[in-house]
Amino acid sequence: MESNQYIAIMAGGVGSRFWPKSRTAYPKQFLDILGNGKTLIQSTFERYNKVVPAKNIYVVTSKDYLDIVKEQLPQIPVENIVAEPFRKNTAPCIAYIAFKIHEINPDSVMIAAPADNLIRDEEKFFEVLKNGLRFVKHIDALVTIGIKPTHPNTGYGYIQHDHFEVAPGIFKVKLLPKNPTLNWRKYF
Repeated sequence: MESNQYIAIMAGGVGSRFWPKSRTAYPKQFLDILGNGKTLIQSTFERYNKVVPAKNIYVVTSKDYLDIVKEQLPQIPVENIVAEPFRKNTAPCIAYIAFKIHEINPDSVMIAAPADNLIRDEEKFFEVLKNGLRFVKHIDALVTIGIKPTHPNTGYGYIQHDHFEVAPGIFKVKLLPKNPTLNWRKYF
């Protein structure tokens, strides 16, 4: 295990897409959705704990969920459970925890992971993950991992990439065309 590798599990969402099972007071990441005796966040922790030690795993959540995270993930040091000052969605969450981890270890490489992903083929997932980690070890870059969609869904974002590989299994993401009518400041 690489000592400079960190995982940031994002667990602050209210789980509105999974209503009525998921409620604001107890969202989907804290539920045993699959009926296997583990909540989604517990499964996510176990998956990434195969890659990095528990001391390098952080959870970013809402202050409303601190006690639930502590209860469900007693393996994580309490100081690694971070409450966002405000709920501002994914990008600010990632920026916030990246800054905190960088303060701890300026040589860190961070993986930002949702607490509620369903990964069916862990072996393939780890292969892709390790490939991305090898890439960023030598190239200062952001790597995003996605799956090929099986159907359109307006509730999710899509990643488009160029057709040539910059490294084996790594493609450059296509950038959005500049649109002067978009006001990005309203999001931050």
